Amino acid sequence: MTPLALPVEQTTPRVAVVILNWNQPQLTLDCLASLQAMDYPNYSALVVDNGSADDSVARISATYPGVEVLALDENLGYAEGNNRGMAHALAHGADYVLILNNDTLVAPDMLSRLVAFAASRPCLGIAGPTMFCAEPADTLFAAGSGIDWQRGVTENRGMFRAAAAYPLPAAPEMVDFIAGCAVLATRRLIDSVGGLDSGYYLNYEDVEWCVRARRQGFEVWHVPQAVMWHRVSATFGLGSPANTYYMTRNALRFFWTNAPPASRPLAVASILARTLRTVGAWTIKPRYHSEVYRRRRDANILAMRDFLRRHDGKMGQDVAAICYPATQA
Repeated sequence: MTPLALPVEQTTPRVAVVILNWNQPQLTLDCLASLQAMDYPNYSALVVDNGSADDSVARISATYPGVEVLALDENLGYAEGNNRGMAHALAHGADYVLILNNDTLVAPDMLSRLVAFAASRPCLGIAGPTMFCAEPADTLFAAGSGIDWQRGVTENRGMFRAAAAYPLPAAPEMVDFIAGCAVLATRRLIDSVGGLDSGYYLNYEDVEWCVRARRQGFEVWHVPQAVMWHRVSATFGLGSPANTYYMTRNALRFFWTNAPPASRPLAVASILARTLRTVGAWTIKPRYHSEVYRRRRDANILAMRDFLRRHDGKMGQDVAAICYPATQA
């Protein structure tokens, strides 16, 4: 296999593409294969293996011997796993870091378009592409993302809408945040504001990072002509108990910590009310009387508890017993 590190051009910014892997070697290999078609002349790929228990490291290294694999001893979560990759990339001279989910495929010109625009904006800290779903490929996942501080809601623009029914903007636009499956960050931003907040472990760390960047004077941009495809929630599942837990707990943490003071009580109350309604529906309505919904309900209850206890980071063992019962036997 041809290594993914392409010939270096000194006049072109050096980009490190950081890809986090956890027990999903085939997804990571597919992502790396899509990188090979990119037209950007000065990038390298770094796979951060987040404590996989399978043969991920061996398979990735054998298939792409030119790709560096940073193997961690344990699963540190999305935020800290990517932080380790970013620190490694900056220590080896990267001008930009592209955080890229392993369940993505990129268009050949995606990185070129992102870097060209980023280089034209001195205050830019973060840029992101238009994200389509992998199936169906003409369905949007995110065309930039926004925050409703009053309702306690984050929204990917155009999510799950057909591209034909949601015309993309003709030019780049500043947005509230870029969804974490593809985030281009400048070295200056990382040096100034730091990396992702590892207290989130998984979910909402991308939102908080962009909010922190904007509050420190950096711009966050959506570049519509840069394109990629995302296999939505291939790691945890869109409605898995683990994803439910982290989404609920971290939404509460994010809005309580970051919402404007006047909006904070209403935002948190709205999230709690929505979650309690969901818990009630999953408890009472017969169509939700299944093992999956029982576990998701219990995960939501424990998420609210852990928010009130200010438990951050990786879920506790009692939560893991609900989210991953097969591994707790």
